Amino acid sequence: MSDAGDFIDLALQRESSWGRAEESEARHGSGHGYYGASVGAVRGTVRDALRRYPDLTHDDITALSSELWQVAVFERRLAAVVLLQSSVRLLTNTDLTRIEGFVRSAQLSALVDPLATDVVGPLMAGLDVVGRVRADSVLDRWGRDPDGWLRRAAEMARRRPELDSDRP
Repeated sequence: MSDAGDFIDLALQRESSWGRAEESEARHGSGHGYYGASVGAVRGTVRDALRRYPDLTHDDITALSSELWQVAVFERRLAAVVLLQSSVRLLTNTDLTRIEGFVRSAQLSALVDPLATDVVGPLMAGLDVVGRVRADSVLDRWGRDPDGWLRRAAEMARRRPELDSDRP
């Protein structure tokens, strides 16, 4: 694991609570493991990691998000979402492939919804015309996919106000 990945994972484990882990599993189901770290702790950990590792490039951010996502622990995956939210200005339309994989494996609205509204939506809004056309074709494909989570993500990403403001 990378230094940044180790830092985030260990911090999340230190912030854990058996009680919160049990509550999270009861709320979200048993498809993921749970450390029991609060959402605030996840956000704070990612913020601290970005301060500790300020020179992370696009490739570093996307690799770190995949590293965190690789283990099916809710807080790690939420940290990947927060990392992408925090670094959305670095993302490009080609990152939609990685995000698609995240959405397909998430199976939870608590992960899919922020990916769609706080990562894909702002990513789309920041693209140039060519990137936007390519990204729109990806979202069109998502919208027709048999995977309901992917269709949900496409619909939610397109509801972003920033996306509607540049359309007639």
